[in-house]
Amino acid sequence: MKRQKWHAKTKGTIVLQRLKGKSVAALCIEPQINQPQHYQWRNHFSTYESRAFETKTVDQRMIHLPCENAKRKTLLGNLTVELKKTDEVWE
Repeated sequence: MKRQKWHAKTKGTIVLQRLKGKSVAALCIEPQINQPQHYQWRNHFSTYESRAFETKTVDQRMIHLPCENAKRKTLLGNLTVELKKTDEVWE
C-alpha cells in the first residue's frame, strides 16, 4: 500500500476539529488515518503552535539577511585584497 502524503493544512484542520470536541475515532474514519497518526500530528501541532503568532518582522529580517551577508563578504574580500597589496609594498 502506497503511503499518502498529507498537506499541513489538512493535518491542522483534523487536529483543530479534535480541539473543538470531535472524538478521535470519528476524526480518523473519514480521512482513513489511524489514531496514533492523529496523536503524532497533535503533538507536532502543539510543539510548533507558538509560530502561529510570530510577527512578520522576523520574516522580513530573514529575507534581508542573505543580501546583507553578500555585501559583507564583498567588503571583506576587498579589504583582504587591499591588505595583501600593502603587505607587498612593505616587503
